[in-house]
Amino acid sequence: MKWNLRLAAANRGIWKASELQRMLADHGLTISAGKMSGMWSTDSLASIKLADLDVICAVLGCGVGELLIPEPDKVTRRVDHDREGPPEAASSGGSAVVPKRRDGRSLPPV
Repeated sequence: MKWNLRLAAANRGIWKASELQRMLADHGLTISAGKMSGMWSTDSLASIKLADLDVICAVLGCGVGELLIPEPDKVTRRVDHDREGPPEAASSGGSAVVPKRRDGRSLPPV
């Protein structure tokens, strides 16, 4: 996901992080100067509370889709070398999937 706070704020005439920080505080969301600087200057935010995201959306008058932009091309697909046959075999009515424990112990009876 790409974090798009700075552009979303600029589209509404908010050009400084400190200005947005004051607006968020007026709506009950107090953010430290350091955290606000990080949210303002990065395009890849590690995490955000959903309640904080609600306040940001309310202050900016935007939806989550304007702040968080999906980047599906950056998702890597895991390759499972233990699987036998093509990946669609399990979903197309092929043999049933039998889970295996990685530690070598057997599974309890069904």
